Amino acid sequence: MAQNTEKKQLLHLVFGGELTTLTDVQFRDLNDLDIVGIFPDYESAHVAWKSKAQMTVDNAHMRYFIVHMHRLLDPEND
Repeated sequence: MAQNTEKKQLLHLVFGGELTTLTDVQFRDLNDLDIVGIFPDYESAHVAWKSKAQMTVDNAHMRYFIVHMHRLLDPEND
């Protein structure tokens, strides 16, 4: 029997946009959301998130997020 040595895929979505206020997560324009991408693990998603967050540091209303898609797809096995 063959061993599966491949790392388990734990999908993460990185996206961001400009918020209407600094105290709430409501986007100013949903058509302007920046979908950075879907990543196979948290580590690579974090690298992408950090890069985008640093590029927009001068805009206090711009925020990027990491969504743990694997938790949405399979909540029983988190």
